[in-house]
Amino acid sequence: MIPGSLNAKRRERELDALAGGERVDLAVVGGGVTGVGIALDAASRGLSVALVEAHDLAFGTSRWSSKLVHGGLRYLAKGDFGLAHESAVERGILMTRTAPHLTRVMPQLFPLYTSTSRTQQALIATGLRAGDVLRRAAHTPSSVLPGPRTIPAAEALALAPGLDRTGLRGALLGYDGALTDDARLVVSLARTASAFGALILTKLRATGVASDRVSCRDKVSGQSLEIHARQVINATGVWAGELVPSVKLRPSLGAHLVLAGSTAMIGATSVNVPLEGENNRFVFLLPQPDGRVYLGLTDEPITGPIPDVPSVPESDVDFLLKTASSALARELTREDVIGSYAGLRPLVDQAGRSADLSRKHVVHTDANGVITVVGGKLTTYRRMASDAVGVALSATRLHAGPARTDRLPLLGAVQRAKLPTIDAPVRLVGKYGSEAPRIAALGEVDRALGEPLAAGIAITAAEVVWAVRHEGALDAEDVLERRTRLSLVPADAAAAAPRVQELVEKALAGLG
Repeated sequence: MIPGSLNAKRRERELDALAGGERVDLAVVGGGVTGVGIALDAASRGLSVALVEAHDLAFGTSRWSSKLVHGGLRYLAKGDFGLAHESAVERGILMTRTAPHLTRVMPQLFPLYTSTSRTQQALIATGLRAGDVLRRAAHTPSSVLPGPRTIPAAEALALAPGLDRTGLRGALLGYDGALTDDARLVVSLARTASAFGALILTKLRATGVASDRVSCRDKVSGQSLEIHARQVINATGVWAGELVPSVKLRPSLGAHLVLAGSTAMIGATSVNVPLEGENNRFVFLLPQPDGRVYLGLTDEPITGPIPDVPSVPESDVDFLLKTASSALARELTREDVIGSYAGLRPLVDQAGRSADLSRKHVVHTDANGVITVVGGKLTTYRRMASDAVGVALSATRLHAGPARTDRLPLLGAVQRAKLPTIDAPVRLVGKYGSEAPRIAALGEVDRALGEPLAAGIAITAAEVVWAVRHEGALDAEDVLERRTRLSLVPADAAAAAPRVQELVEKALAGLG
């Protein structure tokens, strides 16, 4: 038996128990990083937990991030030292204790041109040094995140050959954390919570909430049911106000473009390009483990109904391409874009433009007793979860053990130094950690499962089978969109879809 396995059979058993009247300590609505973080925090303290998600794990904002584990550099620039320190601490926890297998070091290059003012250079350098002070205060070793330095133009070009050489006089080099994949972090959190007994129920839409119950509709069977709990927590992010109208948000949209690695030619180093007229905002080119590059990020307010899946505005495409091209030898065009995605930030309603709104999280208790947690950043999900569970414990007087998620390794986690010793392909180790040999073994037992899904795609059939048997994927869309992320490049998803559909159907049938 593999710990924390999520699949259709387990979902059916747990749904039957809840429909039969089983009561839990906490019911959590929302299967993003905050919701599954709450489920893990509570379950690891000994509480009974049921999590309900209308679609799938990481369906919303949690899969549309920049895949960075921020150290809080931007918050420092705004003078928000508390949030910056919190981010640095949480980054260190992820990279050194809870998820070394899902995180990596991201070198950050800030090119300096003759057009770069000395003032701007000084501001960036000061920010990087201050960020390194935070890194030390968070006890993250320099062996994980080295300190910043100034490098000459020749070294900058060696790291990022695609930089524009004209007027390049050097660069500032810093380091931050990055995720292999944000959706994979969510799935790993959910599975770890499941290993502690949490009930993780996707495709179960909450239609109404009270302090002690969640009314739901099962999207698989069409059945309606009520989940009874001592306390309900609303962790639906940008959609929180739809369940609890007293929650007021000002969502903003962050858009990214997906480029082939050969297009930007930046190697394994991110390139940060300042926005004209701004001192602490940048567009960045972020290299990914699969060789592709993500180009982001915008920050624009949106109004009206909240879409399930946001789209990238045409104006954002032009803005990102133009800004990034200003630092590259080759101008980027729309023909270079092979995919795109956008996420919505659940910012708490305040005065000012969305780009300046605080990224602090808020735990709000409604008049009806429902607890809602909103705001925050992916990096600080653990603190958000701990604070929400703390409020729930105070409200219910439930007895629970102390919080332990700051030292609780997620499934697959091993010490960073031991990752290279895992007997499995490096690509699998970066996604599954110590579980990678299990996925590799599927392909060894059945050679067909060891084959790639399609030409030019590294992901194998074994990874699809694993997603259905152990990661809660209930259909081909779950696999393409969130377990493999093939849908980030529509051409890849189209090429793999027939094989994925076949594998999912067989795997579901094999669950009995």
